[in-house]
Amino acid sequence: MTGTRESVQGFRADVTDGVLRITFVRPERMNALDLASMSALGDLLTGRAAERDVRVVVVSGEGGAFCTGADLMAASDGPEADPRTVMEAANRVVRAILALPVPVVAQVDGPAAGVGASIAIAADLAFAAPKAYFLLAFVNVGLMPDGGSSLLVPAAVGRARASEMALLGTRLGAEDAAAAGLIARVLPADDLAAHVDAVAARLAAGPRRAIELTKRSLTAATLARIDEALEFETDGQAELLAADDFREGVAAMLGRRRPVFGS
Repeated sequence: MTGTRESVQGFRADVTDGVLRITFVRPERMNALDLASMSALGDLLTGRAAERDVRVVVVSGEGGAFCTGADLMAASDGPEADPRTVMEAANRVVRAILALPVPVVAQVDGPAAGVGASIAIAADLAFAAPKAYFLLAFVNVGLMPDGGSSLLVPAAVGRARASEMALLGTRLGAEDAAAAGLIARVLPADDLAAHVDAVAARLAAGPRRAIELTKRSLTAATLARIDEALEFETDGQAELLAADDFREGVAAMLGRRRPVFGS
């Protein structure tokens, strides 16, 4: 068994026996990602993850959460980033997951929200613990779905269920997510890691080129309009991130009160 480890702000990357394991390691923020972490994740997925010795990528979170999306606390405390820069960083991650020549497996043992949900759903296989849930809470802070979720979610569960999640900010529990086709399977919490390990080992030992072409075919058949969706989301979210309703939504969330939207 051979392996390497790399620690980056917001996540850890380990490669062992052809499996690149990316673990989000900001449990105090439920593994929310700031702009620097998102950019570094994009670098990893377009660089190290695409190298020939990597045969499968596993993404998980530490501390009982998968990833709760963009870190709004960091955004409220730090200098204001250009909205399009933020969007392009997230888009790059999702595009990289879909474009990788090797399969990506999401191990979801807790909340997956915002772009965190997009990352899990963009994976080729997603397995979850019973306590996990998927949440597009953008509307609660005056935003729209991004990270490709405006296509990824309806492509998996249909327009009606996607509209309920996106327009009402309704969370989808793990069992319902599996029944709707958003994820592959729900496993008992104690069995989830072992199941993902077994799946990763099977994929790593499989025929690399056949798996690559199978992934490309499935992605082309179901997500052919992903670039169009990401462009639409970028334009819309850039507008919304600069609007008063977003500032009110974040202030209300941080103040634990109900927002009062004006537009």
